[in-house]
Amino acid sequence: MVKCNSDSPNPIICQLQRCKIYYYCTCGKSEDQPFCDGSHKRSKYSPIKYHATEDKIVVFCGCKLTKNPPFCDGSHRSIDPDMIKKMLDRNSG
Repeated sequence: MVKCNSDSPNPIICQLQRCKIYYYCTCGKSEDQPFCDGSHKRSKYSPIKYHATEDKIVVFCGCKLTKNPPFCDGSHRSIDPDMIKKMLDRNSG
């Protein structure tokens, strides 16, 4: 099992607007997941710029382990289940 880089280990479904630019968080610290809020400053992480070419629904990666950023590729299935439970418990309380 692998360690998740985010407090949001699950995929995040987003409605995107055509011609809008989005910045996908890669550090996992943003309060506005899956989008960047600048929390990566002074770290090795940088957001990924994504330009929506059409109105559409996409599934962004929440665990930050995807091999196809910013999109979910199922990598969250390899995260230790006990770790996910602890993160979800921490975020709900």
